Amino acid sequence: MLEKHHSHLEHEEHISMSSSHQVQPEHHDIIHMNQPHDMDMMNHGGHMMHMGNMSLKLKVAIILMIPLLLISPIAGFTILKFSGSEIVQLILGTAIFSYSGTPFFSGAKGELKSHKPAMMMLITMGITVAYAYSVYATIISLTGGMAMNFWFELSTLIVIMLIGHLIEMKAVMGAGDALKDLASLIPKKAHLKSGKDIDISELQVGDTLLVKENEKIPADGLILDSANVDESMITGESRAVNKKPNDPIYGGSLNQNIPFEMTVTTIGKDSFLNQVAELVKNAQSQKSNLENMADKVAGYLFYAALSVGIISFVFWAMTSSFSFALLLAVSVFVIACPHALGLAVPLVVSRLTSISAKNGLLIQNRTSLEQISSIKYALMDKTGTLTDGQFRVRKIVDFTGNTDILQLMATLEQSSTHPIALSIVKSAKDLPLLPAENVQNIPGVGLSGQILSKSYEIVNLKYLRKQQLKFDDTRVIESLNLGLTLSFLIDEEKNVLGFIALGDSPKNDAKAFIAGLLAQGIIPVMLTGDNQATAEKVARNLNIPEFRAELNPEDKANLVKEYQKKGGVLFIGDGVNDSPALATADIGFAIGAGTSVAIATADVVLVNSNPSDVLDMINISKKMLRKMKQNLWFGAGYNIIAIPIAAGIIYPFTGLYIDPLIAAVLMSASTVIVSINAMGLKYDKKTTDR
Repeated sequence: MLEKHHSHLEHEEHISMSSSHQVQPEHHDIIHMNQPHDMDMMNHGGHMMHMGNMSLKLKVAIILMIPLLLISPIAGFTILKFSGSEIVQLILGTAIFSYSGTPFFSGAKGELKSHKPAMMMLITMGITVAYAYSVYATIISLTGGMAMNFWFELSTLIVIMLIGHLIEMKAVMGAGDALKDLASLIPKKAHLKSGKDIDISELQVGDTLLVKENEKIPADGLILDSANVDESMITGESRAVNKKPNDPIYGGSLNQNIPFEMTVTTIGKDSFLNQVAELVKNAQSQKSNLENMADKVAGYLFYAALSVGIISFVFWAMTSSFSFALLLAVSVFVIACPHALGLAVPLVVSRLTSISAKNGLLIQNRTSLEQISSIKYALMDKTGTLTDGQFRVRKIVDFTGNTDILQLMATLEQSSTHPIALSIVKSAKDLPLLPAENVQNIPGVGLSGQILSKSYEIVNLKYLRKQQLKFDDTRVIESLNLGLTLSFLIDEEKNVLGFIALGDSPKNDAKAFIAGLLAQGIIPVMLTGDNQATAEKVARNLNIPEFRAELNPEDKANLVKEYQKKGGVLFIGDGVNDSPALATADIGFAIGAGTSVAIATADVVLVNSNPSDVLDMINISKKMLRKMKQNLWFGAGYNIIAIPIAAGIIYPFTGLYIDPLIAAVLMSASTVIVSINAMGLKYDKKTTDR
C-alpha cells in the first residue's frame, strides 16, 4: 500500500499516500469485468434493455415492415392491391407495434416511475397515437368510409427508432472500452516456479512465478531478478523500466526479453489494475453539472414537445384536416426525442476516462474537471512533487566538538519512514544505533525522545528562531545558501548541539512543467515547510514566480482558500498532510505510485508521479469541455429549430412539412452526429504541444 506517515520535521511534503484514504473497491476481480452481460445494456428511465433483444425486435420489425410497405399507400401510390389488404395491414402493423415497440413502452414506464418523462415518453406517445389512429382509419375503411392510415409511417418509425437505439448503445459500449482494455491486460495463465501452469484465479499471495520473455505479468508482486518491463499500458510511459530485485511490478505489464522470477504480493480486488478499473467505473458513473443540465433540458423538451404537439394538432385540425393535424403532432413528438442530448455528455465522459487511464491519469472525481477553464493558480508542495524526495546527507555540523550528531539523530529517526529520516538512518548504517525511548512526534516541528536517559529533540530552523535559541548563524547560512534542508539536534537544556544538512534534486521534468503552466496562463505557486532560503533557491532554479516557505500542514489549506478569492485553484500534493488542501482546491492532483492508487480527497491521481502529467490532464479536460459544449449546443439548438418546423410553422408559406418518417430520420441523424463528435475526442501526449 502507499502509506503516508506523519512528518517529524517541517517537510510535510511526503511521497506517499495513506491507506486510510484509499478507495475501497468492490469485491470483484478485473478479469471478470468484460463479461458481455455487463456491457450490452442501456438504461432509459431506469429500464435496462438487452442489446440482443433489441436486435431481434429490429429484425422482426424489418421482416414485417417489407410486406406492409408493399400494400400500404405511399404518396398516393400502392404497389400491391388486393381485397382484404386493410386487414393484413392491421395485423402486420399491430404485430410490429406490440412486439417491436415494447422497449419504448418499458422505457416510458420507467420514466414515469422516476417522474422524469423524456425521450421514451415522446417516442411512446408518437407511435401510440399513430397506431390508434391507424386502427381507427382501418375500421372506417372497412365500413365503407374514407380515412388515411399511418401503417407505413408507424412501421418505418419503429424500425428507425430501434436502429437509432442500437447505434446509441454500441457507441456507449465502444466509448466505455477502458474496462475491457484493462481486463485484457491480464493473461489467463501463470507459470509457477515448479513448472506447473495454473489459472489466474488460483494464484495465492506468496506464490513464486516465472515470467517468460515477451509475456505479460500475471499479478502484482516483487521481482526477484533484474529485467526490463514495459509498463506503458498502465502508466502511459512508453520507455521500458529497468527493474531490480525487490522492485514492485504490476499485473498487465509486459516483460521484454529477459525471463525472471517474481513473488506475488497482491491479487484480485486489491490489485493495481483492479483499483484503476474501479476508479474508471466510478468516474464514468458520476453526473456533472453539464450532464445534469442536459437531463433538465431533456425533461423540458418533453413538456415543450407535448405542448407544441397539442397546439399544432388543435390548430391544424381546425384549419386543415384531422389526419394532417395528427400527422404533424406525431412528427413533433418524434423529432423532439432528446437522444442527442442524452448522449451529449456521457459519450464524452466515457472517452475521457478511457483516454486518461491510458495516459497514467486516474480520475476519481471527473466533475471537478469541468472547472479547468477557470483555473488561475496551481499550488503545489515541493518535496516529492517538484523534487524527487531522494534526500542525501550533504553535511554534518557539530557545534560542541564532542557530540556524535549523526549517531544520536539516526537513533531517534530509526522508527520513522519520512524521506529525511530514512536518509539520516542510511548514512549511519556503519554506526551502532542506541536504544531510544519515548519517541514522539512534535507536529510541525520534529520529534523528541530519550537516549541513555537523556532527552533530545530534532527540530527545524523555524522552531529555533521562534524559541530564540542560540546557534552558529554563519555555518547555518552557508548551508542554506546551498539550498540544503537542515535538521537540528537540541538537548533537554535547549542547547543546539548541531545539525545535519540534506538535499534532494528537482525532478527531470519539473522545470518544463512550470514553463508549461505559465504557457497555459496558470500561475505556479510552490508551498513548502522547508526554510525560506532553500525554498527560494528551488523556486529560482525552476522559474517559479511565487512561493511560501516554513508552512505547517494546516497552512496549505488556508493558502488555497486565500488564492481562491483571486481565481480557480488546482493543488498538487502527495499525501495525508496535503489532504486538507487537496479537498479545498477546485481540482486536486495526487502524486502517487504503487499498488494503492487513490486518496479520498484527490480528484486525479498521477500514476507516474510526474508533475508534467498535470499538463496532460489540463489539455485533455479542455478538449473534453469543448466536445461537451459542442454536443449540448447541437442537441438543444437542433430541437429549437426542428420542433417548430415539425409543428408546421413553415407549411403555410412553403407547402413543406415533416412527416413522422422524416422526423425519425432527422432525430436519428442528430444522435449519430453527436456520437461521432464525442468519439472524436482523442489525445496523444507525444504530439501535444505543451
